[in-house]
Amino acid sequence: MSYSSTQPWTLESLDFNRIDVQQIRHNEDLFFLLCSASFVESGSDFYTHNLVDHFSGNDVLQTWLGNHWEHEELQHGLALATYVKHVWPDFDWDKGFKAFWNEYGQICTTEQLESSRGLELAARCVVETGTASLYRALNEIADEPVLKQLTKYIQNDEVRHYKNFLHHFKRYQKVEKLSRLSILSALIRRVREIKNEDGDIALRHVFNTKYPDLINNDPEFQLVSSRAQRLLRRHIPASMTMKMLLKPLDLHPRLQRSLEKPLVMVTERLFLH
Repeated sequence: MSYSSTQPWTLESLDFNRIDVQQIRHNEDLFFLLCSASFVESGSDFYTHNLVDHFSGNDVLQTWLGNHWEHEELQHGLALATYVKHVWPDFDWDKGFKAFWNEYGQICTTEQLESSRGLELAARCVVETGTASLYRALNEIADEPVLKQLTKYIQNDEVRHYKNFLHHFKRYQKVEKLSRLSILSALIRRVREIKNEDGDIALRHVFNTKYPDLINNDPEFQLVSSRAQRLLRRHIPASMTMKMLLKPLDLHPRLQRSLEKPLVMVTERLFLH
């Protein structure tokens, strides 16, 4: 699998001065979703290093992770942070991110990775499915032109990242002779981690930074969080998400089609609280 030496887009591809601030500044739900996403993406360098170490000896995958994936993920974080700072200049993004990373960085360790390289790649497919679905939903929610362009860029990146992780997973699957049960277990474990850790921690630190007088006020946080999640849930691409999640299981097409319809009913809950 060959890789382009250049990124599909750069920060210069976006004209932040063209943002229609008045069109979006009032949307607090979207603020929480964008800012929490910017926190998670901006910490990509830390867990990229964990993955690079995990795949020691696989020069092709290590090179892609270090020279392509990490840079694109950090660019996502920088672009989202730039957007948030432009639209909501009163929000102390740097303070919020520092607090987020002090907590999230403690759990972002190599112990979280699957012991099997193949299963870790299957788990990465879950993460990329979640992010691709997130930015697809945000793109549908957005009616501000610059945000629509930005979320489309990131969605395309995440789909491409998913395809690459899936490509490498299939190679390890043959070597490690992974069973469907072991793959399914890895997929479920990573879904649970995403639900219980990443999104909740990021949202909570956005809330704490925006409303310092309400720190530790869980009912108020849950109210704000639930409202933002409901907005996202209405736009999550359930069918696309389920197809991407099932892909590593390599099911017979007829079986996959029979599972997709009922499972679409619960897909919206996989990455949301």
